[in-house]
Amino acid sequence: MSEIVESKPSLANVIKVDVIIVGAGLSGISAAYHLQKHCPQKTYLILEGRDAIGGTWDFFRYPGVRSDSDMYTLGYSFEPWGGGKMFSDGPAISDYVKKTASKYKITENIKFNSKVERASWSSVESKWTIEVDTPDSEAPLYYSCDFVFSCSGYYDYEQAHQPEFKNREDFEGEFIHPQFWPEGLVYKDKEVIVIGSGATAVTLLPAMAGSTKHITMLQRSPTYILPAPDADFVAKYIGPFLPKKVLHAINRWKYITLVTWVLKISKWKPAFVRKALRSAARKTLGNDYDIDKHFKPSYQPWDQRLCADPDGLFYQSIADGDASVVTDRIEEFTKTGIKLESGETLNADIIVSATGLQLVSLGGIDFSVDGKPFLVAESFSYKGMMFSGLPNLVQCFGYAQAGSYTLKVDLTCQYACRLINTMDKKQFDYCVPENDNPDLEEEDFLAVLSSGYVQRAAHLFPKVGVKAPWKRNENYFLDLFETRFSSIEDEELTFYCAGNKG
Repeated sequence: MSEIVESKPSLANVIKVDVIIVGAGLSGISAAYHLQKHCPQKTYLILEGRDAIGGTWDFFRYPGVRSDSDMYTLGYSFEPWGGGKMFSDGPAISDYVKKTASKYKITENIKFNSKVERASWSSVESKWTIEVDTPDSEAPLYYSCDFVFSCSGYYDYEQAHQPEFKNREDFEGEFIHPQFWPEGLVYKDKEVIVIGSGATAVTLLPAMAGSTKHITMLQRSPTYILPAPDADFVAKYIGPFLPKKVLHAINRWKYITLVTWVLKISKWKPAFVRKALRSAARKTLGNDYDIDKHFKPSYQPWDQRLCADPDGLFYQSIADGDASVVTDRIEEFTKTGIKLESGETLNADIIVSATGLQLVSLGGIDFSVDGKPFLVAESFSYKGMMFSGLPNLVQCFGYAQAGSYTLKVDLTCQYACRLINTMDKKQFDYCVPENDNPDLEEEDFLAVLSSGYVQRAAHLFPKVGVKAPWKRNENYFLDLFETRFSSIEDEELTFYCAGNKG
């Protein structure tokens, strides 16, 4: 983290607002909606670093980019998804977020091209000072607010994870990372290698197969892939006879329950789930295909998220001969492709390095509290939404394992509004989660997932305890009770009035 320099902008140059929301993606628009509904007395602004609404779904442009969760739970609880497909593509999701922002008059409260660089808290003033860089101004802009909603997600848009490959510079074709997909890239009738076996690689292969001469997914180790229908049975056959909101509610609860039980069964009976997933692959690829080599991971189901395969198109692309999977390690790049440790050589015109993303905590913003740098990794996560020692800030951080990202975001936004209203009612100026137990048993914030991109960034995130409220739940029903029905006030959340303990 860079050194914090405590700036003192002139009061005349500070734009004052009650709540600042950082980010205009899925989370930011949800936060704005809930503030308008539950805290209508509050003024707010959304500060968005880019020039568009949509966040991840507007930023990523690689072929086939889509949701890996069903849209009935990834979509908003307050705005039924009506896009048809259950695993929708990125442009459709981005359009859905933009239309939602427009419908609820949220767009007019967004400041685009406003990248938050620093956020400084003053306990004396009970205020945040937000420093923002914009392309139209040489000097930073400053905002003052009582409360911050961090909705910037956890992907680093500026950098991706890129391993070092021996002799990569020797390759004479095109080498690209999906995060920075070149506009207009021509891959028709080209030999393509996709390095990786995560959700991005599993998405790219069927999206490009059929257009390429051939596409090969080169994986170091297998991952779990779950074929799933891309059309919902209830929506297809019963939906035409139901009001849109009723259908949305039915399917939303159906998929919340289904994912919860799949996760539990994966933990209780991992051997059963492993066998079922391999059987699904064998059904399309046949008994002669080496399922155990290419689709039998060494880890247990849900130690990493299952990769969804809408309508089984991933396996079908392989069965049709348009695509293939190679399980091996890279020895080096050559002029025409990749040489593997086994001695085999793969030729390619284009190599796509789908080797993972880089995570960032709290949007990479430099935070300080009363002039001292706030170090996220030294704090504890409070209910998976706040940080010990960090006043008046709630972070929207969706589920890593237990369901779609937006499910947790929706609950977080409702909790934040309850918190704001409680402080107003009891005339508290600010609140701070405080851990006074030096013997609190710890674990990593994202210990539930063994994925490489997650573990590489574990040191950037807060610690969690093994007991509430310092435990991060990966269970929607537990979070539902904690955020909607449990008391806002507890022993670990301290409230203050005008700089004095409340």
